[in-house]
Amino acid sequence: MREVRVRFAPSPTGALHIGGVRTALYNYLLARKHNGTMILRIEDTDQGRYVPGAEDYILRSLSWAGIKIDEGVGVGGPHAPYRQSERKPLYRQYAQKLVDEGNAYYAFDTESELESMRKATPNAQYDGTIRVKMNNSFTLSAEEVAQKLSSGDKYVIRLKVPGNEEVRIQDLIRGEVIVNSSQVDDKVLMKSDGMPTYHLANVVDDYLMKISHVIRGEEWLPSAPLHVLLYKYLGWEKDMPQFAHLPLLLKPDGNGKLSKRDADKMGFPIFPLNWTDPASGELAKGFRENGYLPEAMINFLAFLGWNPGTEQEIFSMDQLIDAFTLERIGKAGARFDIQKAQWFNQQYIRTKADEELTVYLFDSLQKENIECTLEKAHKIITVMKERVTFPQDFWEQGKFFFIAPTAFDEQIVAKKWNDDAVRVLSAYKNEIKLINPLTATAAKDLLEKVTASLGIKTGQILQMLRMSITGGASGPDLMMTMEILGNPEVEKRIGYALETLKVKIA
Repeated sequence: MREVRVRFAPSPTGALHIGGVRTALYNYLLARKHNGTMILRIEDTDQGRYVPGAEDYILRSLSWAGIKIDEGVGVGGPHAPYRQSERKPLYRQYAQKLVDEGNAYYAFDTESELESMRKATPNAQYDGTIRVKMNNSFTLSAEEVAQKLSSGDKYVIRLKVPGNEEVRIQDLIRGEVIVNSSQVDDKVLMKSDGMPTYHLANVVDDYLMKISHVIRGEEWLPSAPLHVLLYKYLGWEKDMPQFAHLPLLLKPDGNGKLSKRDADKMGFPIFPLNWTDPASGELAKGFRENGYLPEAMINFLAFLGWNPGTEQEIFSMDQLIDAFTLERIGKAGARFDIQKAQWFNQQYIRTKADEELTVYLFDSLQKENIECTLEKAHKIITVMKERVTFPQDFWEQGKFFFIAPTAFDEQIVAKKWNDDAVRVLSAYKNEIKLINPLTATAAKDLLEKVTASLGIKTGQILQMLRMSITGGASGPDLMMTMEILGNPEVEKRIGYALETLKVKIA
């Protein structure tokens, strides 16, 4: 079997889209599954769109996601350099080979000539019909071409696409794809600045780097026939990689391709890490900064287009590697269900050791300049971990463990704050200070004793007791909350509620 060598080849034109992380993940899973090699190549041939900091962002994003690079940018390897801008002289020889063998040609068309052509023929593509009307090797004599080249006239090199020929692609996800060459235009292979286009550089690099599988987004499927022709004309057909074009990521409602604008409107991130646009200074928050764990994000992304064929949903990276096959990737677009991503995050938080989760709480407390003992932090984590979605929720939803409430929900007070609540809470406050130590069990037993002695059902005042202590109508186990707070704090908070809300009694 041919050695599995895959590549993730992003362009440094901005932040790495989360769909790009999914593409990198599928490449990584296939490589690890077959003890192959994962390569990172930076495709920066379009220098006009290069964005400073984008390459470093790609490296940091992959590292956060746990996608390890075996060869390429940041690592090195036998096929260096791995930035296409540094491989510029390499591509020239292959473009020239195509020209010399009649499979590509020089085109000297100016921008104004191209614009005139587009105006004269709407939706025209530079193909066999158009090429004979333009300023290129087909309409100029050999002497004229030589003269223009020697004079330094600007030109591009275009692929000569054959007319009315079937181009077949065997896609590992979509099966056989047949495209008539009449639908493919004479793409530019070498630009006037001497830089190759994506198409030429991509094929040359994949061949030289011995890539066995090209796993990329569905948006590249229309380019596949062109790449197949290049492999054929360069004499590399037997070494052509297998193609797998991944389904699109769709909006949560499934209606159209997911974009940054859609994500911004719906209030969820589209990038793995925070990204500050160097031109506008605009900050786009990332999944990491929003509190998503990398292992949860990877699990979520894996299921956007792939499924294991079982009911299992929680997979570690090693389990994904073991279960992954390209054959189980679907053709249809995958809905980006952000609620499912949150569910995965919840599951992974619940499986983490309390000691690990305590770090998240201490990080938040440090920012707030609040001190807390390790014992108290562990208790808070234990009582809250089944309720939170993100690490920051331990602080956001558990502030009451450190800050006593000073205001209460007026609607709940209007419905539930009555003489019975005041009688029970007053008696409970007077009795609770006598319990030492205050445990959850002792707090519960005392409450039942007090309500029974007053002939009031415990359930009738539980919400008012909770609100007195936490300020909210819901939250973690109330008795454990009181144990964590301790006698003096519980007594003080109940006293504050009784004093503050006494005017509410009719």
